[in-house]
Amino acid sequence: MAFHRVKKNKTWIIKAVDRSTGRTVAWVIGGRDAATFQRLYDKVKHLTDCIFYTDDWDAFAKVLPAERHVIGKKHTVTIERDNSNTRHHLGRMTRRTKVVSKKEEMVDASMKLWNALTDPEVFQVYQAIFLSIFE
Repeated sequence: MAFHRVKKNKTWIIKAVDRSTGRTVAWVIGGRDAATFQRLYDKVKHLTDCIFYTDDWDAFAKVLPAERHVIGKKHTVTIERDNSNTRHHLGRMTRRTKVVSKKEEMVDASMKLWNALTDPEVFQVYQAIFLSIFE
């Protein structure tokens, strides 16, 4: 998922999603290069029982172990849905916006909040607090 500061200065969010739950398990913010993806892989490389499904971006092939890497668009539906939902619900993730700051710290904080509130257990706690106002 990309968003623009200036056309020549793009910032990317690269995510890892658990296909069985649809939950984002890790993300990094940076350029669209192998070094940024390596930072993401460093966050998930301890997951030894998983297969990595990606599209044909060459940085994936440079970083991921070949025996656990499957390339193909048919396997990326979950991450594309997650990207679409993130753009839909968070104004700062749209391609062009004047809504909010694009600073990496703020983008990361938004991702943390978004992931926490899309977890049903976390959401129920905050929902209960909110609803208690009307009692």
